[in-house]
Amino acid sequence: MRLEIGNFPVKDIRFGDQTEYQQGILTINKKEALAVVYEDDHIIDADLVIARPGESVRITPVKEAIEPRCKVSGGVMFPGMTNDLIRAGQGRTHALKGMSLTVVGKHWGGFQDGVIDMSGPGAAHSYFSRLINLCLVGDTDEEFERHEQQKKNRALRWAGHRLAEYIGKCVENLTPEEIEVYDLPSITQRSPEVMALPGVIYVMQLDSQMEEMGYNALVYGWDSNHMLPTLMHPNEVLDGAIVSGSFMPSSSKFSTYDHQNNPTIKRLFQEHGKTINFLGVIMSNLNVNLVEKTRSALFVAQIASTLGAQGAIVAEEGYGNPDADFIQCIAELEKAGIKTVGITNECTGRDGKSQPLVALDRLADAIVSTGNVSELLDLPPMEKVIGELESLARDGNSGGWAESVRPDGSIIIEDNAMFCGDMICGFSTKTVKEY
Repeated sequence: MRLEIGNFPVKDIRFGDQTEYQQGILTINKKEALAVVYEDDHIIDADLVIARPGESVRITPVKEAIEPRCKVSGGVMFPGMTNDLIRAGQGRTHALKGMSLTVVGKHWGGFQDGVIDMSGPGAAHSYFSRLINLCLVGDTDEEFERHEQQKKNRALRWAGHRLAEYIGKCVENLTPEEIEVYDLPSITQRSPEVMALPGVIYVMQLDSQMEEMGYNALVYGWDSNHMLPTLMHPNEVLDGAIVSGSFMPSSSKFSTYDHQNNPTIKRLFQEHGKTINFLGVIMSNLNVNLVEKTRSALFVAQIASTLGAQGAIVAEEGYGNPDADFIQCIAELEKAGIKTVGITNECTGRDGKSQPLVALDRLADAIVSTGNVSELLDLPPMEKVIGELESLARDGNSGGWAESVRPDGSIIIEDNAMFCGDMICGFSTKTVKEY
Protein backbone atom coordinates (compact mmCIF):
# COMPACT_ATOMS: atom_id res chain seq x y z
CA MET A 1 0.00 0.00 0.00
CA ARG A 2 1.39 3.39 -1.01
CA LEU A 3 0.67 6.66 0.79
CA GLU A 4 1.96 10.05 -0.30
CA ILE A 5 1.88 12.97 2.15
CA GLY A 6 2.40 16.33 0.47
CA ASN A 7 3.83 18.83 2.95
CA PHE A 8 3.13 22.55 3.12
CA PRO A 9 5.32 24.22 5.79
CA VAL A 10 3.52 26.91 7.76
CA LYS A 11 5.78 29.84 8.71
CA ASP A 12 2.99 31.96 10.20
CA ILE A 13 -0.79 32.08 10.63
CA ARG A 14 -2.93 35.19 10.13
CA PHE A 15 -6.61 36.06 9.96
CA GLY A 16 -7.96 37.57 6.75
CA ASP A 17 -10.71 37.65 4.16
CA GLN A 18 -10.00 34.23 2.67
CA THR A 19 -8.74 30.92 3.96
CA GLU A 20 -5.67 30.28 1.85
CA TYR A 21 -2.02 29.23 1.86
CA GLN A 22 0.60 31.31 0.08
CA GLN A 23 4.38 31.09 0.40
CA GLY A 24 4.27 29.57 3.86
CA ILE A 25 1.62 31.94 5.24
CA LEU A 26 -1.70 30.42 6.28
CA THR A 27 -4.52 32.94 6.23
CA ILE A 28 -7.82 32.00 7.84
CA ASN A 29 -11.25 33.54 7.39
CA LYS A 30 -12.29 33.36 11.03
CA LYS A 31 -16.02 33.73 10.32
CA GLU A 32 -16.06 30.80 7.90
CA ALA A 33 -13.89 28.69 10.18
CA LEU A 34 -16.11 29.28 13.21
CA ALA A 35 -19.17 28.41 11.11
CA VAL A 36 -17.66 24.93 10.79
CA VAL A 37 -17.28 24.78 14.57
CA TYR A 38 -20.86 25.92 15.20
CA GLU A 39 -22.25 23.09 13.04
CA ASP A 40 -22.63 21.34 16.40
CA ASP A 41 -25.45 22.97 18.35
CA HIS A 42 -23.83 21.94 21.63
CA ILE A 43 -21.08 24.52 21.10
CA ILE A 44 -22.31 27.77 22.63
CA ASP A 45 -19.14 29.88 22.40
CA ALA A 46 -15.99 29.64 20.30
CA ASP A 47 -13.04 31.68 19.14
CA LEU A 48 -9.76 31.15 17.30
CA VAL A 49 -6.51 32.35 18.89
CA ILE A 50 -2.96 32.00 17.55
CA ALA A 51 -0.01 31.03 19.78
CA ARG A 52 3.52 31.04 18.37
CA PRO A 53 6.73 29.44 19.70
CA GLY A 54 8.62 31.75 22.03
CA GLU A 55 5.62 33.85 23.03
CA SER A 56 4.79 34.35 26.70
CA VAL A 57 1.64 32.23 26.41
CA ARG A 58 0.17 29.42 28.51
CA ILE A 59 -2.60 27.27 27.00
CA THR A 60 -4.96 25.25 29.21
CA PRO A 61 -7.13 23.16 29.40
CA VAL A 62 -5.89 21.52 26.18
CA LYS A 63 -8.12 18.69 25.02
CA GLU A 64 -6.85 17.58 21.62
CA ALA A 65 -4.39 18.44 18.83
CA ILE A 66 -4.77 17.68 15.13
CA GLU A 67 -2.62 18.40 12.10
CA PRO A 68 -4.78 20.10 9.43
CA ARG A 69 -4.95 17.88 6.36
CA CYS A 70 -7.08 16.98 3.37
CA LYS A 71 -7.31 13.97 1.13
CA VAL A 72 -6.41 14.64 -2.48
CA SER A 73 -7.04 11.08 -3.63
CA GLY A 74 -7.80 7.68 -2.26
CA GLY A 75 -10.05 8.23 0.74
CA VAL A 76 -11.30 10.70 3.36
CA MET A 77 -10.00 12.24 6.55
CA PHE A 78 -10.87 10.57 9.87
CA PRO A 79 -12.90 7.72 8.32
CA GLY A 80 -15.67 6.35 10.51
CA MET A 81 -15.63 9.46 12.68
CA THR A 82 -16.35 12.68 10.79
CA ASN A 83 -16.51 11.02 7.37
CA ASP A 84 -17.65 7.80 5.73
CA LEU A 85 -15.97 4.56 6.69
CA ILE A 86 -13.36 4.16 3.96
CA ARG A 87 -9.93 2.57 4.19
CA ALA A 88 -7.16 5.01 5.08
CA GLY A 89 -3.48 4.84 4.21
CA GLN A 90 -3.41 5.10 0.43
CA GLY A 91 -3.46 7.79 -2.23
CA ARG A 92 -2.36 11.37 -1.59
CA THR A 93 -2.89 13.45 1.54
CA HIS A 94 -1.89 17.11 1.84
CA ALA A 95 -0.72 18.35 5.26
CA LEU A 96 0.02 21.72 6.81
CA LYS A 97 3.28 21.17 8.69
CA GLY A 98 4.74 23.05 11.63
CA MET A 99 1.34 23.84 13.11
CA SER A 100 -1.37 22.24 15.19
CA LEU A 101 -5.11 22.78 15.42
CA THR A 102 -5.28 22.71 19.22
CA VAL A 103 -8.62 22.29 21.00
CA VAL A 104 -8.90 24.23 24.26
CA GLY A 105 -11.68 24.66 26.81
CA LYS A 106 -12.74 28.24 27.43
CA HIS A 107 -13.70 27.37 30.98
CA TRP A 108 -13.95 23.73 31.98
CA GLY A 109 -11.10 21.26 32.15
CA GLY A 110 -10.68 17.81 33.61
CA PHE A 111 -8.42 14.90 34.47
CA GLN A 112 -7.36 14.35 30.86
CA ASP A 113 -6.78 17.98 29.81
CA GLY A 114 -3.34 19.53 29.76
CA VAL A 115 -1.03 22.54 29.65
CA ILE A 116 1.19 23.91 26.87
CA ASP A 117 3.72 26.66 27.61
CA MET A 118 4.98 28.40 24.48
CA SER A 119 8.13 29.67 26.22
CA GLY A 120 10.07 29.37 29.47
CA PRO A 121 11.04 26.14 31.24
CA GLY A 122 7.62 24.59 30.65
CA ALA A 123 8.09 24.70 26.88
CA ALA A 124 10.58 21.82 27.06
CA HIS A 125 7.83 19.57 28.45
CA SER A 126 5.53 19.52 25.40
CA TYR A 127 6.32 19.03 21.73
CA PHE A 128 3.52 21.45 20.89
CA SER A 129 5.52 24.43 22.15
CA ARG A 130 7.58 24.03 18.96
CA LEU A 131 4.54 24.40 16.70
CA ILE A 132 2.34 27.33 15.77
CA ASN A 133 -0.89 26.53 17.59
CA LEU A 134 -4.17 27.64 16.08
CA CYS A 135 -6.28 27.30 19.21
CA LEU A 136 -9.98 26.55 18.97
CA VAL A 137 -11.15 27.89 22.32
CA GLY A 138 -14.70 26.86 23.04
CA ASP A 139 -17.44 26.17 25.54
CA THR A 140 -20.42 23.83 25.27
CA ASP A 141 -23.79 23.16 26.87
CA GLU A 142 -22.74 19.64 27.88
CA GLU A 143 -23.91 20.28 31.43
CA PHE A 144 -24.02 16.57 32.26
CA GLU A 145 -20.21 16.47 32.46
CA ARG A 146 -19.30 20.06 33.29
CA HIS A 147 -18.41 19.23 36.88
CA GLU A 148 -17.19 15.70 36.14
CA GLN A 149 -13.49 15.07 36.52
CA GLN A 150 -13.64 12.73 33.51
CA LYS A 151 -14.97 14.45 30.41
CA LYS A 152 -15.70 13.05 26.97
CA ASN A 153 -15.20 16.50 25.42
CA ARG A 154 -17.16 15.23 22.42
CA ALA A 155 -18.49 18.44 20.92
CA LEU A 156 -15.16 20.27 21.01
CA ARG A 157 -13.09 17.29 19.87
CA TRP A 158 -15.35 16.60 16.90
CA ALA A 159 -15.38 20.31 16.04
CA GLY A 160 -11.59 20.30 16.07
CA HIS A 161 -11.45 17.49 13.54
CA ARG A 162 -13.98 19.16 11.25
CA LEU A 163 -12.08 22.43 11.49
CA ALA A 164 -8.72 20.74 10.82
CA GLU A 165 -10.14 19.32 7.60
CA TYR A 166 -11.69 22.66 6.58
CA ILE A 167 -8.32 24.39 7.01
CA GLY A 168 -6.47 21.56 5.28
CA LYS A 169 -8.60 21.91 2.17
CA CYS A 170 -6.98 25.27 1.37
CA VAL A 171 -3.98 23.32 -0.01
CA GLU A 172 -6.04 20.68 -1.80
CA ASN A 173 -5.17 21.94 -5.30
CA LEU A 174 -1.68 23.28 -4.59
CA THR A 175 1.72 21.72 -5.25
CA PRO A 176 3.45 20.61 -2.05
CA GLU A 177 6.97 21.68 -1.17
CA GLU A 178 7.91 18.06 -0.52
CA ILE A 179 6.26 14.66 -0.70
CA GLU A 180 6.83 11.90 1.83
CA VAL A 181 6.24 8.43 0.39
CA TYR A 182 5.28 5.45 2.55
CA ASP A 183 5.19 2.39 0.36
CA LEU A 184 5.06 -0.94 2.19
CA PRO A 185 3.93 -3.92 0.12
CA SER A 186 2.23 -6.95 1.57
CA ILE A 187 4.51 -9.27 3.52
CA THR A 188 4.32 -12.08 0.94
CA GLN A 189 5.30 -9.76 -1.93
CA ARG A 190 8.62 -8.57 -0.55
CA SER A 191 11.99 -9.39 -2.07
CA PRO A 192 14.16 -12.22 -0.72
CA GLU A 193 16.68 -9.62 0.44
CA VAL A 194 14.07 -7.84 2.57
CA MET A 195 12.61 -11.11 3.86
CA ALA A 196 16.09 -12.12 5.05
CA LEU A 197 16.21 -9.12 7.41
CA PRO A 198 14.87 -9.36 10.99
CA GLY A 199 11.10 -8.89 11.03
CA VAL A 200 9.99 -6.14 13.42
CA ILE A 201 6.46 -5.30 14.61
CA TYR A 202 5.26 -2.15 16.37
CA VAL A 203 2.62 -2.67 19.10
CA MET A 204 0.50 0.34 20.05
CA GLN A 205 -1.52 0.04 23.28
CA LEU A 206 -4.32 2.59 22.93
CA ASP A 207 -6.23 4.49 25.62
CA SER A 208 -9.21 2.15 25.98
CA GLN A 209 -9.92 1.42 29.65
CA MET A 210 -13.32 3.10 29.98
CA GLU A 211 -16.21 0.69 29.59
CA GLU A 212 -18.62 3.56 28.95
CA MET A 213 -18.33 4.68 25.35
CA GLY A 214 -17.04 8.11 24.37
CA TYR A 215 -13.78 8.28 26.31
CA ASN A 216 -11.55 5.86 24.44
CA ALA A 217 -9.34 6.15 21.37
CA LEU A 218 -11.10 5.39 18.10
CA VAL A 219 -9.99 2.99 15.36
CA TYR A 220 -11.90 3.86 12.18
CA GLY A 221 -14.49 5.39 14.51
CA TRP A 222 -14.76 2.17 16.56
CA ASP A 223 -14.29 2.43 20.31
CA SER A 224 -11.03 0.60 21.03
CA ASN A 225 -12.46 -0.86 24.27
CA HIS A 226 -14.47 -3.20 22.03
CA MET A 227 -11.61 -4.54 19.96
CA LEU A 228 -9.05 -7.31 20.21
CA PRO A 229 -5.49 -6.70 19.01
CA THR A 230 -5.58 -6.16 15.26
CA LEU A 231 -2.91 -6.06 12.57
CA MET A 232 -2.91 -2.72 10.73
CA HIS A 233 -0.85 -1.28 7.93
CA PRO A 234 1.29 1.58 9.33
CA ASN A 235 -0.01 3.86 6.59
CA GLU A 236 -3.47 3.69 8.15
CA VAL A 237 -2.13 5.14 11.40
CA LEU A 238 -0.33 7.98 9.62
CA ASP A 239 -3.41 8.77 7.54
CA GLY A 240 -6.09 9.43 10.16
CA ALA A 241 -7.53 6.00 10.99
CA ILE A 242 -6.69 6.48 14.69
CA VAL A 243 -8.19 9.34 16.71
CA SER A 244 -7.11 10.22 20.24
CA GLY A 245 -9.30 9.41 23.21
CA SER A 246 -10.29 11.61 26.14
CA PHE A 247 -9.27 9.68 29.23
CA MET A 248 -5.55 9.27 29.93
CA PRO A 249 -3.60 11.69 32.15
CA SER A 250 -2.47 14.46 29.84
CA SER A 251 1.28 13.82 29.72
CA SER A 252 0.68 10.15 28.85
CA LYS A 253 -1.67 10.76 25.92
CA PHE A 254 -1.20 10.27 22.21
CA SER A 255 -3.02 13.17 20.55
CA THR A 256 -4.38 12.68 17.04
CA TYR A 257 -1.42 14.80 15.88
CA ASP A 258 0.89 12.20 17.43
CA HIS A 259 -0.81 9.40 15.51
CA GLN A 260 -0.65 11.37 12.26
CA ASN A 261 3.08 12.01 12.72
CA ASN A 262 4.16 8.98 14.78
CA PRO A 263 7.99 9.19 14.78
CA THR A 264 8.48 5.54 15.71
CA ILE A 265 6.52 4.41 12.66
CA LYS A 266 8.44 6.83 10.46
CA ARG A 267 11.79 5.58 11.76
CA LEU A 268 10.76 1.96 11.20
CA PHE A 269 9.92 2.92 7.61
CA GLN A 270 13.38 4.46 7.26
CA GLU A 271 15.02 1.25 8.45
CA HIS A 272 12.83 -1.02 6.33
CA GLY A 273 14.89 -2.83 3.70
CA LYS A 274 18.14 -1.64 5.31
CA THR A 275 18.34 -3.15 8.79
CA ILE A 276 14.84 -4.58 9.34
CA ASN A 277 11.77 -5.95 7.62
CA PHE A 278 8.95 -3.75 8.99
CA LEU A 279 6.00 -6.12 9.33
CA GLY A 280 3.35 -3.59 10.40
CA VAL A 281 1.47 -2.36 13.46
CA ILE A 282 -0.44 -4.45 15.97
CA MET A 283 -3.12 -2.11 17.29
CA SER A 284 -3.80 -3.32 20.81
CA ASN A 285 -5.70 -1.91 23.77
CA LEU A 286 -5.55 -1.43 27.53
CA ASN A 287 -7.96 -3.32 29.75
CA VAL A 288 -9.14 -3.26 33.34
CA ASN A 289 -9.77 -6.94 34.15
CA LEU A 290 -6.84 -9.33 34.39
CA VAL A 291 -8.39 -11.90 32.04
CA GLU A 292 -8.80 -9.17 29.40
CA LYS A 293 -5.19 -8.10 29.83
CA THR A 294 -4.06 -11.69 29.41
CA ARG A 295 -6.25 -12.22 26.34
CA SER A 296 -4.85 -9.14 24.59
CA ALA A 297 -1.25 -10.07 25.42
CA LEU A 298 -1.76 -13.56 24.02
CA PHE A 299 -3.35 -12.18 20.85
CA VAL A 300 -0.42 -9.79 20.33
CA ALA A 301 2.11 -12.59 20.74
CA GLN A 302 0.14 -14.88 18.44
CA ILE A 303 -0.11 -12.29 15.66
CA ALA A 304 3.57 -11.38 15.95
CA SER A 305 4.63 -15.04 15.93
CA THR A 306 2.43 -15.85 12.95
CA LEU A 307 4.04 -12.98 11.04
CA GLY A 308 7.47 -14.36 11.89
CA ALA A 309 8.52 -11.32 13.92
CA GLN A 310 11.94 -11.47 15.53
CA GLY A 311 11.71 -8.08 17.22
CA ALA A 312 8.97 -5.86 18.62
CA ILE A 313 8.49 -2.38 20.04
CA VAL A 314 5.63 -1.92 22.53
CA ALA A 315 4.38 1.62 23.26
CA GLU A 316 2.08 2.16 26.24
CA GLU A 317 -0.38 5.06 26.32
CA GLY A 318 -0.81 5.80 30.01
CA TYR A 319 0.55 4.35 33.25
CA GLY A 320 -0.61 2.78 36.49
CA ASN A 321 -3.17 0.07 35.78
CA PRO A 322 -2.07 -0.08 32.09
CA ASP A 323 1.43 -1.05 33.25
CA ALA A 324 0.07 -4.56 33.80
CA ASP A 325 -1.01 -4.74 30.12
CA PHE A 326 2.34 -3.31 29.04
CA ILE A 327 4.52 -5.72 31.00
CA GLN A 328 2.40 -8.79 30.26
CA CYS A 329 2.48 -8.00 26.54
CA ILE A 330 6.28 -7.73 26.60
CA ALA A 331 6.55 -10.97 28.60
CA GLU A 332 4.36 -12.92 26.17
CA LEU A 333 6.34 -11.64 23.19
CA GLU A 334 9.60 -12.62 24.88
CA LYS A 335 8.20 -16.08 25.70
CA ALA A 336 7.47 -16.44 21.98
CA GLY A 337 11.13 -15.77 21.23
CA ILE A 338 10.59 -12.19 20.04
CA LYS A 339 13.11 -9.67 21.37
CA THR A 340 11.05 -6.76 22.66
CA VAL A 341 11.69 -3.16 23.67
CA GLY A 342 9.08 -1.17 25.59
CA ILE A 343 8.49 2.60 25.54
CA THR A 344 6.70 4.13 28.52
CA ASN A 345 6.83 6.79 31.18
CA GLU A 346 7.25 6.12 34.90
CA CYS A 347 5.40 7.05 38.08
CA THR A 348 8.25 7.08 40.59
CA GLY A 349 6.82 9.66 42.99
CA ARG A 350 7.89 13.25 43.50
CA ASP A 351 11.13 12.08 45.10
CA GLY A 352 11.80 9.63 42.27
CA LYS A 353 12.21 6.71 44.66
CA SER A 354 9.01 4.71 44.10
CA GLN A 355 8.62 1.62 41.91
CA PRO A 356 8.54 2.97 38.34
CA LEU A 357 5.81 0.64 37.01
CA VAL A 358 2.91 -1.04 38.79
CA ALA A 359 3.88 -4.44 37.37
CA LEU A 360 7.33 -5.79 36.54
CA ASP A 361 8.73 -8.96 34.99
CA ARG A 362 12.29 -10.20 34.51
CA LEU A 363 11.51 -10.71 30.81
CA ALA A 364 10.90 -6.96 30.43
CA ASP A 365 14.60 -6.12 30.44
CA ALA A 366 14.71 -3.44 27.73
CA ILE A 367 12.51 -0.42 28.46
CA VAL A 368 12.93 3.15 27.24
CA SER A 369 11.73 5.64 29.85
CA THR A 370 10.25 8.95 28.72
CA GLY A 371 10.22 10.53 32.17
CA ASN A 372 8.55 10.63 35.56
CA VAL A 373 4.92 11.77 35.54
CA SER A 374 5.21 12.82 39.19
CA GLU A 375 8.09 15.24 38.63
CA LEU A 376 7.22 18.63 40.14
CA LEU A 377 7.39 21.62 37.79
CA ASP A 378 7.45 25.16 39.17
CA LEU A 379 6.64 27.40 36.20
CA PRO A 380 6.64 31.20 36.02
CA PRO A 381 3.59 33.26 35.03
CA MET A 382 2.91 34.01 31.37
CA GLU A 383 1.75 37.32 29.94
CA LYS A 384 -1.20 35.66 28.26
CA VAL A 385 -3.39 32.67 29.05
CA ILE A 386 -5.44 31.00 26.32
CA GLY A 387 -8.33 29.17 27.96
CA GLU A 388 -8.73 29.35 31.73
CA LEU A 389 -5.82 29.02 34.16
CA GLU A 390 -8.14 28.42 37.12
CA SER A 391 -9.31 25.14 35.59
CA LEU A 392 -5.89 23.67 36.31
CA ALA A 393 -6.51 23.88 40.06
CA ARG A 394 -10.29 23.52 40.09
CA ASP A 395 -11.30 20.78 37.69
CA GLY A 396 -9.25 17.71 38.64
CA ASN A 397 -6.38 17.97 36.15
CA SER A 398 -4.23 14.88 36.65
CA GLY A 399 -1.19 17.03 37.50
CA GLY A 400 -2.87 19.89 39.34
CA TRP A 401 -4.50 20.47 42.70
CA ALA A 402 -6.23 23.25 44.62
CA GLU A 403 -3.04 25.27 45.24
CA SER A 404 -1.49 24.76 41.79
CA VAL A 405 -2.27 28.29 40.60
CA ARG A 406 -0.70 31.13 42.55
CA PRO A 407 -2.07 34.70 42.66
CA ASP A 408 0.71 35.97 40.36
CA GLY A 409 -0.18 33.40 37.68
CA SER A 410 2.77 31.11 38.32
CA ILE A 411 1.92 27.44 38.70
CA ILE A 412 3.26 24.36 40.45
CA ILE A 413 2.15 21.10 38.86
CA GLU A 414 3.25 17.56 38.20
CA ASP A 415 4.59 16.60 34.79
CA ASN A 416 1.27 14.74 34.51
CA ALA A 417 -0.36 18.03 33.48
CA MET A 418 1.78 18.78 30.42
CA PHE A 419 -0.12 18.06 27.22
CA CYS A 420 1.32 14.87 25.63
CA GLY A 421 4.41 15.85 27.59
CA ASP A 422 6.05 12.43 27.84
CA MET A 423 5.93 12.03 24.06
CA ILE A 424 5.78 8.22 24.23
CA CYS A 425 5.10 8.07 20.49
CA GLY A 426 8.77 8.96 19.94
CA PHE A 427 9.13 12.76 19.99
CA SER A 428 10.74 12.72 23.44
CA THR A 429 14.07 14.49 23.88
CA LYS A 430 14.46 13.42 27.52
CA THR A 431 17.48 11.45 28.63
CA VAL A 432 18.80 9.72 31.74
CA LYS A 433 21.76 11.01 33.74
CA GLU A 434 23.59 9.19 36.52
CA TYR A 435 24.92 11.17 39.47
